[in-house]
Amino acid sequence: MPGSRILLTAIVFLLASPAVADTLVTENYTIEIQRNCGEGYVTCDDVSYHSKSHKSGNQLRLTGKTLSRMCADRETPCQFIGYEFKNGNTTYTVFDSGRLLVERNGKTLVDETGEWTYQ
Repeated sequence: MPGSRILLTAIVFLLASPAVADTLVTENYTIEIQRNCGEGYVTCDDVSYHSKSHKSGNQLRLTGKTLSRMCADRETPCQFIGYEFKNGNTTYTVFDSGRLLVERNGKTLVDETGEWTYQ
């Protein structure tokens, strides 16, 4: 049936297209996270970070990875924790809970919590 074929094509297209970015909005930043790995990957070493400061308007783009708690075998990821991005000696960690933590040389520069919006 022609209608079924169109519907099936639309479903295949949606499943094949990359995931839409998730956005974390904190008091001072809006951060868009995009996982660039294929569907079904538990861990991903190709995650995009795009942040914009609400105060200055400055933007930052980084590439990072997912973070997971490992199972007892220390090889299998058991629980997704968030994302980690590095820019020189500065580490940006975006937690699944909505927490943004930015540290440089062990010193906390930003520690704030926001709300995820899923598109």
